[in-house]
Amino acid sequence: MRPEHEVQLTPQEQELLAAIRAARQERRSLPSRGDAWGVDLAGAYRVQAASRQAPVKGYKIGLTSPAKQAQMGIDQPIWGRIDATMLADGPLSLRRFVQPRLEPELAVLLKAPVPPGASPGAAWAAVAGFLLAVDLLDSVWEGYRFTAPEVVADNASGGAFVLGQRLLQPAEVRGTLRLYLNGRPVTEGPVEALADTGQQLCWLATQAGGLTAGQLVGLGSPAAAVPAEPGVLEVTWGDAYLTCRLEE
Repeated sequence: MRPEHEVQLTPQEQELLAAIRAARQERRSLPSRGDAWGVDLAGAYRVQAASRQAPVKGYKIGLTSPAKQAQMGIDQPIWGRIDATMLADGPLSLRRFVQPRLEPELAVLLKAPVPPGASPGAAWAAVAGFLLAVDLLDSVWEGYRFTAPEVVADNASGGAFVLGQRLLQPAEVRGTLRLYLNGRPVTEGPVEALADTGQQLCWLATQAGGLTAGQLVGLGSPAAAVPAEPGVLEVTWGDAYLTCRLEE
């Protein structure tokens, strides 16, 4: 298999990759060009793969709602890579991002591989446990207005990923995820709204060419994304919680 940084791109895909890289380096947003890029969804995933330089630590699933998928003109979720540069360790500076937004999530840690074509039962058996997480979204597309290929090429709006320290073994994956900023509740949603974890892992394994032991998978959020601001971020799920400081 060709290494991701050696992915072969068409001229149109190279143009899209260069535009996204420049916008991120200069921390500025881009207006959507719709279909004018001439890049389809498969090409967008090639752009995403070519843009990732650090080792992949896992994946994130997005657009899990059928309503959002219909709005984007697709019939399945999208996915992005979580690389080593995205995992937050300590206070997180918002200055490194373009348009940071926050979503509370659950992520799974895998203790065994999930190959393409695995059954949902086998995928569930590969789960070591759940972690509370925050997906810090960061789109280069102005006002988060984009096409499906544009958001996929931009790594599914992946900015950073914050993980809780406690590995959870819930008897049932249910309850409410809540996100607080500086002590005030700003967004929440029921985890029952998420698709079955085993089915999600099976779908992702097929899309990504397999998952490996030790990888993380963000399962998407049942809550609306909210703008990030400096201060203390907290996410709760039952008696579990994570905290992180967001700085200017």
